[in-house]
Amino acid sequence: MHVAVLALDGVSALDLAIPCQVFALPTGDDGTPAYELRVCVDQAVAAAAGPVEPFRISSSYGWDDVLGAATVVVPGFPHDRVPSPRALRLLREAAAGGARIASICTGAFALAHAGLLEGRRATTHWRFAGLLAERFPRTRVDPSVLYVDEGQILTSAGIAAGLDLCLHMVRRDHGAAVAAQVARTLVMPPQRTGGQAQFIEYRAPEEDVTDLAATLEWMRGKLGEPLNLADIAAHAMMSRRSLGRHFRAQTGTTPLRWLLAQRVQRARELLETTALPLTRVAEACGFGSVETLRHHFTRQVGTTPSAYRAAFRI
Repeated sequence: MHVAVLALDGVSALDLAIPCQVFALPTGDDGTPAYELRVCVDQAVAAAAGPVEPFRISSSYGWDDVLGAATVVVPGFPHDRVPSPRALRLLREAAAGGARIASICTGAFALAHAGLLEGRRATTHWRFAGLLAERFPRTRVDPSVLYVDEGQILTSAGIAAGLDLCLHMVRRDHGAAVAAQVARTLVMPPQRTGGQAQFIEYRAPEEDVTDLAATLEWMRGKLGEPLNLADIAAHAMMSRRSLGRHFRAQTGTTPLRWLLAQRVQRARELLETTALPLTRVAEACGFGSVETLRHHFTRQVGTTPSAYRAAFRI
């Protein structure tokens, strides 16, 4: 089975290495490689490591070698660069020929420019998910997941999520046992729990410039207390209806949903920075019980409080 990795100029060095490593590992019963890998490069392209492009790569395979591959993987590249018409044409032709097309991180922008994400659900690195949705409004962008499998078209979140996606494709092709063996070789779980939401950086607003600023700050100081809508309206000196209207206009959500999000964020901070038992975390954040904490935390973050602490405890 041929796998073509389409390396665009500015390709992320780590993104490029991920499919090369994952698809090089599976073998058949006789020890022969399960995949034939092609890194397809247009002459030589710059490879990026963060904000710099420290080296260039070349390959014996050109872009035209994408055609005929069973799977085409597009690693991340600078999201503000539009791929050449030739690269986009090759992606469309490969898809029309039945190839499975996958992207890692910002490689989703190449798929979108090629028109392959129209009407589909997709993901990319959480930092760029909003931009992808803005530029391509016919794509249903989900910033919370590690990868999206739409059948022929697959997309993954930032960088390391490319490992999850490539393992998923190995699992689809050769079964769970082969994928598990590859994962053991890579020293990673066959399937990670949770989604990309657990990695999204929270930034407190620098300044609340709305007329609800004092109430928002008051609510942040009362996260461990059983606040209700009447309490919040009384502090804001508004009716419940006026509070709801002003709150949605100024925060984009309802008072109780905003409060819940703040409580989950406070729980994340405590799980990262303290050894408090979950019962104390639940109480400090106003959830009352570990069961309630676990329910809301898992819905918003995509993983359990215990798993989050294990991954992110400082």
